[in-house]
Amino acid sequence: MRMDYEVVIGLEVHAELSTKSKIYCSCTTEFGGEENTHCCPICTGMPGVLPVLNEKAVEFAVKAGLATNCSIAEFSKQDRKNYFYPDLPKAYQTSQYDLPLCKGGYIDIDVGENTKRIGITRIHIEEDAGKLMHDEWDTGTLVDYNRCGVPLIEIVSEPDIRSAEEAKAYMENLKAILEYIEVSDCKMQEGSLRADVNLSVRPRGQKEFGTRTEMKNLNSFRSIVRAIEAETQRQIREIESGGVIVQETRRWDDNKGVSYAMRSKEEAHDYRYFPEPDLVPIVLDSEYIEGIRQSLPELPDARKKRYISGFGLPEYDAAILTASKRLSDFFEEAVAACNNPKAVSNWIMGDMMRILKERNSEEEAIPFPAEYLAKLIGLIEKGVISGTIAKKVFEKMFESGKSPEAIVKEEGLEVVSDEGALAAIVKKILDANPQSVADYKSGKEKAFGFLVGQAMRETKGKANPQLINKILKDEIDRINI
Repeated sequence: MRMDYEVVIGLEVHAELSTKSKIYCSCTTEFGGEENTHCCPICTGMPGVLPVLNEKAVEFAVKAGLATNCSIAEFSKQDRKNYFYPDLPKAYQTSQYDLPLCKGGYIDIDVGENTKRIGITRIHIEEDAGKLMHDEWDTGTLVDYNRCGVPLIEIVSEPDIRSAEEAKAYMENLKAILEYIEVSDCKMQEGSLRADVNLSVRPRGQKEFGTRTEMKNLNSFRSIVRAIEAETQRQIREIESGGVIVQETRRWDDNKGVSYAMRSKEEAHDYRYFPEPDLVPIVLDSEYIEGIRQSLPELPDARKKRYISGFGLPEYDAAILTASKRLSDFFEEAVAACNNPKAVSNWIMGDMMRILKERNSEEEAIPFPAEYLAKLIGLIEKGVISGTIAKKVFEKMFESGKSPEAIVKEEGLEVVSDEGALAAIVKKILDANPQSVADYKSGKEKAFGFLVGQAMRETKGKANPQLINKILKDEIDRINI
């Protein structure tokens, strides 16, 4: 009989900070650019240069710490983390070791109908490394140093996560928080947000942790979930077959769905940390910290609760809307313009999410302002267009970015409310469908819906629905069978 195992997970999340310049020099942090054009002697660590700490990076790190319920150190320092890989040509990374900026925080996540608290051990600042590009024929490796020195925060969780589902919920909440406080753009496809997964398994009920492995630089929710599920099963198979789990760093291949051993897992002493001699300690006073605390915006959880209590939205809708700052801001702007939160929510949760998914696009790709959605809702409420026509207009708004009024005018989509014209159409429909008329008059309500549908089809969806219903009923009442 197979033993029941429990997985134990801790995440180390690296978030690139949205500063204009790098952490120790004035080079741009802009993504992309020709290889090795966004770097200088300082960020590539040439002999004789001196780094100068970017104050904005400290501010953003403190903001992230406060938003995740951490205590902020009034005294911290930076350290040299020594390692010999070509992604940092100076052969060490400037990071923080024993005195980080932020410690002892937490994030709450929803797991089913329950809320679980995931502890945050620490948040510290450090510099990012360059990007290695391995030749697919194994003839060599190229390196782009543009990313060297881009400021990072590393957010280290406690080993409180017990499933891939919990890890995904934690990452989604953390990403939303960082976006709301605007310290990182969190573009996972560009490497702005990525996670290292530390994972072990143990027999359920055992207190001692098993031997852990680490999978590096996972940059999508999908890859994090798949990597956790695969590594969990790999470790269980290894244990069940009498093998021993080796503490090591592994590389996850998302295309193949497997991980490979890279190297034995380093311990802190392997990095030979020592205080960075070229940088003074970071000293913050309580007034500075409190000023940043007061500047924090409404965070996702608070906004979600407000949507439920203030707008009467279902919890599920509120959770989806507030998971993305862009989507939430769009929702708020549209509601402010039309004062119909439920209608705005329905459009976003339905047609907008569908179109974005079909186009494989993010919320940032919405090509029109929130005001246009509010105007579309207004056109429906005023009877200018029908709900069916509104869906067509919405599709065209995504295609062209034009206002709904412009589209309705250009396409001639205004609702037909001419009673004479509609009466003629209704008579034609009734003459063509005597059986449906008879069925309705005998009590079959579905027959009336069929007749309405035929009338709407005849007018290409442009007939005023209320007027069509009224004319149909009046005409049927006059028919004697």
